[in-house]
Amino acid sequence: MTLTAFEVTAPKVSFDRVPNTVTRPLSWRAALWSVMSVRWAALALALFLSGLAAQLNGAPQALWWTLYLACYLAGGWGSAWAGAQALRNKALDVDLLMIVAAVGAVAIGQIFDGALLIVIFATSGALDEVATKHTADSVKGLLDLAPQEAVLVDRHGNERVVPAGELVVGDRVLVRPGERVPADGAVLSGASEVDQCSITGESMPAVKSDGDEVFAGTVNGSGVLNVVVTRDPSQSVVARIVELVSEASATKAKTQLFIEKIEQRYSIGVVAATLALIAVPLLLGSPLQPVLLRAMTFMIVASPCAVVLATMPPLLCAVANAGRHGVLVKSAVVVEHLADTTVVALDKTGTLTCGAPRLTTIEALRPELFDVPRLLQLAAAAEQSSEHPLGRAIVEEARRRGLPIPAAEDFRAVPGRGVRASVVRDFVEVCSPSSYRGAPLAELTAISDTGATAAVLVVNGVAVGVLGLTDQIRPDAAESVAALTALTSAPPVLLTGDNARAARLVAADAGIGDVRAGLLPEQKVEAVRELQDRGHRVLVIGDGVNDAPAMAAARTSVAMGAGADLTLQTADGVSVRDELHTIPTIIGLARQARRVVTANLVIAGSFISVLVLWDLFGELPLPLGVAGHEGSTLLVALNGMRLLTNRTWQAAASR
Repeated sequence: MTLTAFEVTAPKVSFDRVPNTVTRPLSWRAALWSVMSVRWAALALALFLSGLAAQLNGAPQALWWTLYLACYLAGGWGSAWAGAQALRNKALDVDLLMIVAAVGAVAIGQIFDGALLIVIFATSGALDEVATKHTADSVKGLLDLAPQEAVLVDRHGNERVVPAGELVVGDRVLVRPGERVPADGAVLSGASEVDQCSITGESMPAVKSDGDEVFAGTVNGSGVLNVVVTRDPSQSVVARIVELVSEASATKAKTQLFIEKIEQRYSIGVVAATLALIAVPLLLGSPLQPVLLRAMTFMIVASPCAVVLATMPPLLCAVANAGRHGVLVKSAVVVEHLADTTVVALDKTGTLTCGAPRLTTIEALRPELFDVPRLLQLAAAAEQSSEHPLGRAIVEEARRRGLPIPAAEDFRAVPGRGVRASVVRDFVEVCSPSSYRGAPLAELTAISDTGATAAVLVVNGVAVGVLGLTDQIRPDAAESVAALTALTSAPPVLLTGDNARAARLVAADAGIGDVRAGLLPEQKVEAVRELQDRGHRVLVIGDGVNDAPAMAAARTSVAMGAGADLTLQTADGVSVRDELHTIPTIIGLARQARRVVTANLVIAGSFISVLVLWDLFGELPLPLGVAGHEGSTLLVALNGMRLLTNRTWQAAASR
């Protein structure tokens, strides 16, 4: 059997599993330092530490007071401005309260306490701004997925390059090998294989021919496609991804830590009580100095420094511990949300699976002529010049088995059909099932029924073997899914753009019963929102650009480390080592952090209550009030630091 359609030498086109020309962001250090509030917070911290060192080493008081006051200016102006803006809007917040408390500390000589409050709040505000900037940068980078230019073909067959954004429905465009498709459309003529993992998540390039749909931003293979535009560029799938990520990220930006949700009432209460402590005694004729001393003591002991440290250090220690074990968690808010997870939605390709095909089946049809090692040698020889993922998988398997790969000549390829080459004295073809014209092969059907990609090996016109290639499930997938099921109130859900048969087979191996296949990015968002409408707090795990909208829409999300830039930027966390089993562990760690936070809030609240009542109804000495305040702060900080230990990580992993 021969393939008459082999006419042209296929150019080498690299099919990376996740095609990505998204402009790479700055390194994390450069990106962090580019945020103005980070620079101010760093300066405030440096000044605070310098002042503390000077104070502890017996330097002149004027020196360390100057350093502390400089810390006030560097770290406090942002909070002062925010507090002033809130006051203009007839609202009180913790920013204003902290500035008043810090100024009050200076008024009674406790400048160290005030400087510590300033540093804490400056750092917290900087982290929030960094997270917001990351979201904005990720959306901007996504716009680079779609090409800026397109080759427009007029009715006379003339070609000219035009901006892709100016295309309209009905325009005809030419997509050459290796180029990105400029707009959503349908193939008018030509045949090729298009890597559309960025949109659908499929691990294998999809064969495209007359009438098939193609998406903007996907990568054309070795064929030439004539495409008619069927959707305005502003309404393309990739444009919808931009819109969905922007909308969902804007919604998520409104989420806050628990302590921030009560700041308004707390601030109003403390300010009102402080004013009352000043006004009432003065009206009753008390001397000014003792009244101010009592009021400032109240402001110090009632300030939420211990409450802030009760919340932030445990969460940040959990972040640090996770990072040490290969999971980057982007903020304390993420830790809180991970602890609330009730259901997990997973992508298939690159998340439950390894994301790259592997040759898993070789069957000899004529064993008396060609045994399995010889079949693999011939197939690898024919495919060694191919850039197709399936061809690379065949060559890699031959090398893994230590088989010598013979030289090949006259290599030819036709998209969607296969390759051919002369190997020594044999004419070898590796054909797709659709291009095979010989007698039906039961072996082909059996391989296809398993969800694998099948190919036929033809030597000198005779079918001598069949090959099966699959995207391998991760070794830890079943164990990880079982752990996630035990941790949440509902079993995990599989959301994938791949075909239903492949999705069901992978889900069965992983132990997932709820499978939703063939989903475009916006359909994944709909699935996530459906789960949330049912009362679930959803964690989405994915790795491709097509997962980004669903990850942005979910309460929280984690990207696998091999993912695209957009996914890594959009996600709330990243499994840097690309290990699925770390996901249930990080959920367990987040829940431990939540328990520590709860305990710390009880400790901090108890200290504040006792000190405040003592100051209101007794005579609380200022040094004792400061000692109690600082003691509670130290106690909750040390309690939170327990989450830094390897023992804590191991305990989370064993749950």
